[in-house]
Amino acid sequence: MNIMMNRRRVLTMGAGLAGAAALAGCVPASGSGGSDIVDTAVAAGSFTTLVAAVQAAGLVETLKGPGPFTVFAPTEEAFAALPAGTVETLLKPENKDQLVSILTYHVAPGLYPASSLLGTRGAIPTVQGGNLHIDGRNGVRVENATVITPDVTASNGVIHVINSVLLP
Repeated sequence: MNIMMNRRRVLTMGAGLAGAAALAGCVPASGSGGSDIVDTAVAAGSFTTLVAAVQAAGLVETLKGPGPFTVFAPTEEAFAALPAGTVETLLKPENKDQLVSILTYHVAPGLYPASSLLGTRGAIPTVQGGNLHIDGRNGVRVENATVITPDVTASNGVIHVINSVLLP
């Protein structure tokens, strides 16, 4: 079953998609969803690398936008597993385009709760322009990452915390 949405949203890439990636996995899914993706990640206090990357990429305003967005947010451990110096290099101003590409690859326009991914295989579009391959036959995997905390709700979407950084 293909889970690709028929409609795609055109998003302004300049302001907020990267921030969404930073917050996934920090808040229980039972929340009311009153805070947006960025505020949810910041409040969690455990997504400092993701939040810093979203800020450096200029994506905060985008991820605070109306959405809906589905963010696959890497944990601090996922960033730490990257080769030494990778995060520091990406945060440099001269690498902003590459950082934006990586962060927006973690964001899908639209709402994809875990229940819509379980039991399926397919692809969903990303804000970056590529597609994420999803395998929901045994839990939920996105590319090479496993969703370790699904359905962290926010006012403008949902965050799925993942155990690896996705690279386009």
